[in-house]
Amino acid sequence: MNWKFINLATIVAVGVCSCGSNKTSSKMEITKEPFGTYDGQQVDLYTLANGQGVTLKVATYGGAITELWTPDREGVAGNITLGFPSLDGYRSEAFLKSGPYFGALIGRYGNRIGNAKFTLDGVEYTLAANNGANHLHGGIKGFDKVVWSAEELREKDAVGLKLTYRSADGEEGYPGNLDVEVTYRLTKDSELKISYKATTDKLTHCNLTNHAYFNLSAGKSPDVLGHELAILADKYTAVDAGLIPVGPEDVAETPFDFRTPHAIGERIGNDSEQLKNGGGYDHNFVLNSGGGKLSLAATVYEPLSGRTLEVYTTEPGVQFYSGNFLDGSLVGVGDVPYTKRYGFCLETQHFPDTPNQAAFPSTALKPGETYASETIYKFSTK
Repeated sequence: MNWKFINLATIVAVGVCSCGSNKTSSKMEITKEPFGTYDGQQVDLYTLANGQGVTLKVATYGGAITELWTPDREGVAGNITLGFPSLDGYRSEAFLKSGPYFGALIGRYGNRIGNAKFTLDGVEYTLAANNGANHLHGGIKGFDKVVWSAEELREKDAVGLKLTYRSADGEEGYPGNLDVEVTYRLTKDSELKISYKATTDKLTHCNLTNHAYFNLSAGKSPDVLGHELAILADKYTAVDAGLIPVGPEDVAETPFDFRTPHAIGERIGNDSEQLKNGGGYDHNFVLNSGGGKLSLAATVYEPLSGRTLEVYTTEPGVQFYSGNFLDGSLVGVGDVPYTKRYGFCLETQHFPDTPNQAAFPSTALKPGETYASETIYKFSTK
């Protein structure tokens, strides 16, 4: 199999959590409850508990992670991701207008495609221009805005949820029927695994990811500027004013040098055209691993809570986004207002605008091939 299509799942290893108390159950469980109705379809919310105190909530609308509870250094549980307690939040006018994609599955193509078009086998395909002149995160109705079919999984060492969706030929302008399978697994060893697979009946492009936002302080801090971030990347893809890559550049002697840990807010106000273009960090980092094998990509430490996040991936890039466009208009789980830079994203991926940039690792998927992807988000405390 071509390494381009190997992006292992997303695994999150965490410690004890009880979503508001310090009591835990030794039983691994998965439960379902109604979450709302969309487009004539029932939307469900699944709660996965691993018996070790870690709890994850996933909605079938967009496959969105709505809550993830993990402990701080004192063992006190807190919700470390951004989301809403009901479907109404994800369908509100304010959310749809601002488009933060909280916790959602992103496809067919994560990130931007320049001028909302690409050419395959001599045929030009026009996509929805939903981000200025560009195409972003699959279009107007990407995978984040569809209802996925769900199947509960109960395994020896994990509980899980397998989500499936068929993206029809021509949907949002993409060629080919794309059959997608995403599986969340919460293991007894406190790992959350998100596995991606896809097949097509026509040459197309595929670049799947999850758009989870994290605030490892779980509300102790009003923003993520104090989180200490390291990214194993000597280069990043510099962008133009529309955030389309103009080519890899060295991170050395720039605000993008996270090869050693720096607070997210340490250089975010630097007078840099690159930072101005994104209103802060919203850039793809070219991982030193090159992709194709599971490797450490980034680490994050939050001093107030002691929570630590390690990100491993087989993907060649990771998009670091510092929540620049959050503005307090959205109020999430626990009545928390999501103000500017309240959360950050580390979206493992192939590079933005790859369909139009031959020098980047390809995202083309052919009939007979299987796209597969795995990333690990591992949590601990210190």
